[in-house]
Formats: sequence, structure tokens, C-alpha cells
Amino acid sequence: MAKLSEKFEARGSEAVESAFARRSSCPSDARLRPGRGHCRERRWHLPNKPARLDPAAAGNDADAPTAPASGGEGEPHSQHRDARLGSIDKELKAGDAGAGSAPTALGTPWQREPRVEVMDPARGTQRQLPRPCHVLVLLNPCGGKGKALELFRSHVQPLLAQEDVSFKLLLTERRNHARELVRAEELGHWDALVVMSGDGLMHEVVNGLMERPDWETAIQKPLCSLPAGSGNALAASVNHYAGFEQVTDEDLLTNCTLLLCRRLLAPMNLLSLQTASGLRLFSVLSLAWGFIADVDLESEKFRCLGEVRFTLGTFLRLAALRIYRGQLAYLPVERVVSKMPTSPALDRQNQQGPVDAHLVPLEEPVPSHWTVVPEQDFVLVLVLLHSHLGSEMFAAPMGRCEAGTMHLFYIRAGVSRAMLLRIFLAMQNGRHMEYDCPYLVYVPVVAFRLEPKDECCVD
Repeated sequence: MAKLSEKFEARGSEAVESAFARRSSCPSDARLRPGRGHCRERRWHLPNKPARLDPAAAGNDADAPTAPASGGEGEPHSQHRDARLGSIDKELKAGDAGAGSAPTALGTPWQREPRVEVMDPARGTQRQLPRPCHVLVLLNPCGGKGKALELFRSHVQPLLAQEDVSFKLLLTERRNHARELVRAEELGHWDALVVMSGDGLMHEVVNGLMERPDWETAIQKPLCSLPAGSGNALAASVNHYAGFEQVTDEDLLTNCTLLLCRRLLAPMNLLSLQTASGLRLFSVLSLAWGFIADVDLESEKFRCLGEVRFTLGTFLRLAALRIYRGQLAYLPVERVVSKMPTSPALDRQNQQGPVDAHLVPLEEPVPSHWTVVPEQDFVLVLVLLHSHLGSEMFAAPMGRCEAGTMHLFYIRAGVSRAMLLRIFLAMQNGRHMEYDCPYLVYVPVVAFRLEPKDECCVD
């Protein structure tokens, strides 16, 4: 996630692919002004439970994995292979290839542009990576508990060796190093980019690709997420889409590696974010403001604990619950109009990246067909592109987002600490919406604007 501290607007897009997922999507819109925000990189439908409608809209209407036999599909690979990697740039040839995986890709314009594709057997066979294939692996050795390189050698390398996937391994050395690497890399040498770390490294890779002069082509390069960080939400989401049970740690890593070996590609959405200062970012996961952003940022000091850091951070923030004041507006899926804003103030011609449909300049009011939530106090605002917010946080059980759409959740001030705790605990199994909490609102959107009003206060 990236902390944002200004007014912003954003929109969703479908534009990324990978050996897991491929970049190619239609962007969703968003914009931002000062305040606490965090960008990380489903239509609501719970059986027998109606979705809670957004009150603002009405007033604004003008399990455990199976242990596989060596190399078995869908099962953890137990056979370790002792092979030293030596130099971080060393290339290793792997063995015979297996079933596919899908890459991850970033956002593009609402009119058919680059899209993202992600592994999704339910949608049937899509474009596939070649066999044999050659991938570039970007690995953060300091991510999560600092065991990524060890896990690559013990869990990933043996499977690649069996599945005819050769690779070149690059270790990142500092923040934004991966961003710099993909900006300068000759992408034509690789069939896919494999990112082994947490969600932060994928965020760097996606933004590095979008900063290239040839971004329209670059963003089409398939991406694969192999979980080895504190937050592994993208990997957990793809694991869910592939039909695997919710698992964590080495089991999740094994499942994701198997998906890479299967070589299937599927589309994935991208979030395009515009800030008041002119900064533009892209995310393949989420944007959070308020409680969730604070937990993520303040738990950095507990990074050595892995994903447990978020649980600890949640309890600490609940003890000193904050209220965040701001104004939220959004464009619900059902009110989308085909035309794009015509305001000349949006100088899109000189803008790098896909065109942001549905957005108007931050100095102007939102269009009349948008929903404006009356200015009020919030506990959190969360925009999510996928099913999971963490490997054990099934935040959006309502179904997969369609092209160019996003899940928007917000919780208004007034909710009790006890209810908040119940919501977060129930999120592990995706049952938090069943509490029918009057302070929790969900709506599928294609664009939104968030304007923080002042600094937060402690409840």
C-alpha cells in the first residue's frame, strides 16, 4: 500500500495479466486530497442475505490443502531439491512443464485497452504461456519474515524444474528497486514476470511498467504473484479464484506456484488513482483510508512477525479508535453512462497511461448522477479489487469484480469497538456482512472521490 495524504479520485480498470494473471483491464476512477490514505496494491451476493444498500444512494437519486504426491496438481510439493542459486542473476533451467497459471496485469482505459488476466479455471481455458517458458523472478529477500529466498529454493524451484519453466532470479535491494528494474528491463526476453514477496513489491512492478514509454505493451506482460511477504492478498485472491481452499504460508505458496506451472491467463482489474497534487498511481489490490491504512502503516515495526503484525495492529488501533472526517462520493455500477467527462481541465492528452473515464477535475463538483455521502465521520473507507485483503481476510465474498468495477466498503463513526472486532474476526471466513451492521455499507462502484477534511481524532 502507499500512504496518500491529499484529496483524490480514482477509477477501476481491467488491464493486467499474469501466469496467474495478465495485465489487461478497464480502469476504474478515483481522486484524492489531504488525509490518511493507503493504496495497496465483488458484486455483493450472499446466499439468503440481501445486500445492505447504501443509505446515501437513496437520498441522492435526482480449509486445509491436500498433500500432493511429488509434483501432483493442486497439492503441496514435498520434495526438496538442493540446488544453490549462486549469483542473484543466475539463470536456471527447470524441468518438464505442467498445467497453467494466470498472470496479473494493470489498468487501462475503459475502452478496450490493456487488460489483466488471472488464473481462473471456472472461466475455462484462456490464453496460455508457452511451453517451455522463460520467466524473470523478482524476489524481495527481506519481505515478511525474511525467508523468501529460502522458500524459493525449497518450494518453488523444484516445481519449476519439473514443469519446463526456466528463470532468471533478481533480488531487490531497496525500496522501489523493482520499480526501477522493470522500467529498464528488456521485457521481450521473458514470457512472464514473477513477483515473490508481499503485495508491496507487485505494486512497485505494476507502477514501474506503467511509467515506461511503451506502457501499453509493457502492461500486457503476464505477471505472477508468489506469496512471501506480510500481506499476500493478491495471491490469496487468485488462490480463491482457482477453487483452492483458503490456506496460508507454504501451502499458499505451493498452490500459487502450481498455478504458474499451469500457465493459464485471466484478466484482472487495475485501479487508476489521481491526486490533487497531480500524482498518478496504479494499484492491483486496494486503497484504504482510516483504520485499515493506520493498522498497515503502524504495524510496520512488527514486520518480523509476518501476517500476525496486522492482527496485533488491529487490537492496538481498536484500543485507541480514531474517527476520520471526510467527504466521499462515488459512481455506482448501475448509474454508469457511456460518455466520458468533456471538461477541458482534464488534460488527458499529455497524461501517461490510460484515459480516466468518468472523472472530472477535483476543483469541480462530481457529476449529478454520482452518489454523494453526506459529509460525516468515518472509521474507514476501503476500495478493493479482489476477494482478499490478506491471506486470511476474505473481505469481499460477494463475487468477483466485473471489468472496470470495484468493491467499496465504508464504516461510519458510531460503531462500537465490540462490533468492529466481530467484523474483523468474521472476515477470516467472509461472514462479516452477515452481521447486518447498520454502520457498515457496501456498494459496487466504477469510480469514487474521497476528500479528507481534517486530521483524525481519538474516540
